[in-house]
Amino acid sequence: MKKLATLIFFLSIVFMTSAQDEYLSKVQTLDSTIETLYDVISGEAGEKRNWELFKYLFTDDAMLLPSGPNEDGEIGYRAMTPEDYIGSSGVWLEENGFFEKEIFRVTETFGSVTHIFSTYESYRSESDEKPFTRGINSIQLMNDGERWWVVNIYWTGEREDNPIPDKYLPK
Repeated sequence: MKKLATLIFFLSIVFMTSAQDEYLSKVQTLDSTIETLYDVISGEAGEKRNWELFKYLFTDDAMLLPSGPNEDGEIGYRAMTPEDYIGSSGVWLEENGFFEKEIFRVTETFGSVTHIFSTYESYRSESDEKPFTRGINSIQLMNDGERWWVVNIYWTGEREDNPIPDKYLPK
């Protein structure tokens, strides 16, 4: 029994290391990190998402902050951890289908701090020709010398009274 427990322990270390090695390749560059962020939440209806990879993108204290008008029309925001986001949106994304695609990006970096204004379009299916919504993700990232980490994502959707400015759209 002790040999079996030892074998299981070593196999779990090998599996975790290979999964982390696979994930590590997805956060080596700024581009691969942003691409993974969009890819991991996207998929057809009925398609499972890799929530382990999703959580791997973020620092331990990262926040996701959607912003927009509430029922009374007052602008506000909601603060969520990555785990909260999975709990509130994960089932909906998998049941309904959702693809978020970056269409434009502005990047500013100083030292280990990077800020990206990432304009997105959202679709129900990859085959859809027209997005059902657009918006801008304000993504704060950190590079610790080993990899990129998502620190926060603060976003709002485009509305009739809040169109995306031309400077944040493809030319």
